[in-house]
Amino acid sequence: MGSTDPAWLMAARALLGTREAAGSANSASILGWAKQLGAKALGMIYNADSIPWCGLFCAHAVQASGITPPPIAVRAKAWATWGSAIAADRLAPGAILVFERAGGGHVAFYVGEDATHYHVLGGNQGDAVTIMRIAKSRCIARRWPRGWPVIGGPVKLNANGAPVSRNEA
Repeated sequence: MGSTDPAWLMAARALLGTREAAGSANSASILGWAKQLGAKALGMIYNADSIPWCGLFCAHAVQASGITPPPIAVRAKAWATWGSAIAADRLAPGAILVFERAGGGHVAFYVGEDATHYHVLGGNQGDAVTIMRIAKSRCIARRWPRGWPVIGGPVKLNANGAPVSRNEA
């Protein structure tokens, strides 16, 4: 964690390890984020952690930093037009990356990259808040909160056997 991490990335890092509840139970933490954000911000009533929650996680982190998430924030692809576009060679920790996946999308925060994958901190990655690698070829949008300065630049990392995510449903 760098001292230049934006507030929303620090808020997200503080939640590393948060997990879905097993079986038909629900995580009080995840449902608490949904209750705090409300149906207006999320675009729906969110009442079970079995519903994809990567967008909910990102919305919780940015709102905790005083930033308004996109309309229908629970949908990963809603983040593809939110904020301002940022070029791949200008990425910095905290950038919001949107990915294509079978059946939908995925959204998470950039923390670094290797030659072929972005390293992202996201929710609903293995049913938890984790840092995983996702193929750069799956990235469909790179965004930054409008009006916030980009601090830093790309962070080059080694793969070092870090897990690769292939489906974040």
